[in-house]
Amino acid sequence: MIDLHVHSNCSDGTFTPAELVTYAIEKGLSAFALTDHDTTDGIDEAMQAAGGQPVSVIPGIEFSTNYEGKDLHIVGLFIDKEHPAFRTRLTEFLASRKKRNIEMCRRLREIGGVDIDYDTLLRMYPGSVLTRAHYADYLMKHHYVGDKKEAFDRFVGDHCVCYVPREKVSPEDVVALLKETKAISVLAHPTLYHMSDARLERLIAHLTEVGLDGMETLYSTYTEGETRQMKSLAKKYGLLESGGSDFHGANKPTIDLAIGKGKLAVPESVLERIEEERLKKLT
Repeated sequence: MIDLHVHSNCSDGTFTPAELVTYAIEKGLSAFALTDHDTTDGIDEAMQAAGGQPVSVIPGIEFSTNYEGKDLHIVGLFIDKEHPAFRTRLTEFLASRKKRNIEMCRRLREIGGVDIDYDTLLRMYPGSVLTRAHYADYLMKHHYVGDKKEAFDRFVGDHCVCYVPREKVSPEDVVALLKETKAISVLAHPTLYHMSDARLERLIAHLTEVGLDGMETLYSTYTEGETRQMKSLAKKYGLLESGGSDFHGANKPTIDLAIGKGKLAVPESVLERIEEERLKKLT
């Protein structure tokens, strides 16, 4: 089995990259992709920890983009994090995220009455790319909310007054970047965007036209019907199938590495087909 969607504490997971390697071996995985949000900081540690071990680490990333007002995620697999174009664009993404976090802290102070500032967050979560999961954790630890759901419902959810949307980095831009750097681009967890079937298919058709390579047809929260639907769409548009748990450790306690909510199983054949496509890009 494999898992092509995994997070470490370099973004909003709770396992270090090295701990993920150890846990992946315990779970019997032959490979996993480290796909932290807008950062590649954990890749070297994970790959070094996997050296000589019975598990491979695939360098990856999960980019946050904006599509028609929705937060939409594109996973990059087999990324070249040292490619000049990739490094330049990633620096821009991180600058955008910092600007957003500073503004969100301001809104939480002035509108939400929360004693918070950007520098404090950085000290609390050193080495991490700050996401809304960190805000939810902060709000819990400082007793503004009882749990993370309440934090999203009251303070940092998409429609809350303290929420600040990302600058409009488009999925088309990310797909183009991954194509330029010969990585594999994958539309992450399409069902989580809560689009109508027609709108979702329009999105997939459009992204396919601009160079999308694949989509997640296997995912922790899919029902059997959703899995069939995603597989059908991937086949219709000639996209690679991908899949993963979206493991975050304690930040998503009901989702485990490799098995998701208990029934996930991503076969090695999925990775084999992805590797075949990547080989074509390199030749």
